[in-house]
Amino acid sequence: MITLAERINGQFLDVKKAIKERDPSVIHELAKKQTEAGATYLDINVGTAAADQEDAMKWLVESTQEAVNTPIAIDSQKLSVIKAGLEVIKNDVMINSAQGDPEVLDTYMQLAKEHNAALICLTMNKEGIPQNVDTRIEIAAEIAGKALEHDVDMDKIFIDPILFSIPVDQKQPAYMLEVFSQIKLISDPSPHITVGLSNLAQGTQEKSLICRTFLTMAIAAGMDTALMDVLDTELMDAAICSEMLLNKQIYSDSFLKAARV
Repeated sequence: MITLAERINGQFLDVKKAIKERDPSVIHELAKKQTEAGATYLDINVGTAAADQEDAMKWLVESTQEAVNTPIAIDSQKLSVIKAGLEVIKNDVMINSAQGDPEVLDTYMQLAKEHNAALICLTMNKEGIPQNVDTRIEIAAEIAGKALEHDVDMDKIFIDPILFSIPVDQKQPAYMLEVFSQIKLISDPSPHITVGLSNLAQGTQEKSLICRTFLTMAIAAGMDTALMDVLDTELMDAAICSEMLLNKQIYSDSFLKAARV
């Protein structure tokens, strides 16, 4: 499974303070710990931690790269912030994320092509986030079509159908499983499927349990990527075990240890 580690984010108080004080030690520690926990990418999000988000993104990317060689996902809804991060990238990179409007997709597909970057695309457009399966699939198909149009390898495309929290809409997780299954059919090869896993449990008391349970269900339905708390050992173990049970990993008595090597 492809994991995007969520912790270098200005919404967390320690990261917000580190950005304000330009203290790289906090970022170094988080980068190392998440890499050791098995992160495929380190997602970096300034959030609202700085007035100058472009400069803060550059600093976060540079600080992270001082500590590890793990690929980075530059996470922002602002194109200028994405471009600022790309200016200082040294290793493989992912752009997180683009909305599903055709003109927006054109811009981001070109950017991804230019930087040989993976690209997360959201199933939302100017009308907002769809509340049904069919519209999400229509936007997903538009994303796949734009990737073909711009000659972007489908293995670089990650579609995020946007996961709501349980307190907001309890029907959404079941919708997501259907969306995952249908996205696997829109092209051959199919794009990757991802979600912001922690969004599901916002405002709940059993965050780890809810995320862990949905993760195993989602992997069975075709999801192969998630922005998640890789420092939650039980969550990571659930992902590894799910893939083993789906015959995507070889079983041995030490399959958990082997998956982390």
